[in-house]
Amino acid sequence: MTAPQRLTAPTIEVLHALLDATDPVWGLQLVKITGRPTGTVYPILSRLEDAGWLAADWEAESDHPGPRRRLYRLTAEGEVEGAKAIAEYRVRAAARAAGRPALGGAATAVTA
Repeated sequence: MTAPQRLTAPTIEVLHALLDATDPVWGLQLVKITGRPTGTVYPILSRLEDAGWLAADWEAESDHPGPRRRLYRLTAEGEVEGAKAIAEYRVRAAARAAGRPALGGAATAVTA
């Protein structure tokens, strides 16, 4: 499968929430966890599903009022690639916070 084209801060937050989940989660649950609007979360879920990182199924039976929920869970590839994406994002964020460009490969030491 291919990686999602955009791994933005909201995408990283959704991936993090999915990685932390012990059970499949529904879209509005991810909206609440991330604090992001539905217009941000649902397109991210669609992109992750298209990339093969996410699997979704409708809940079979519901004991809650309202329509059935669409339940999302990371695939095996999504777990591995999502964890990598989060780690890479953190490296880039730390580099930006330190005022230097993120390195594409291994870090190199600079001596004075």
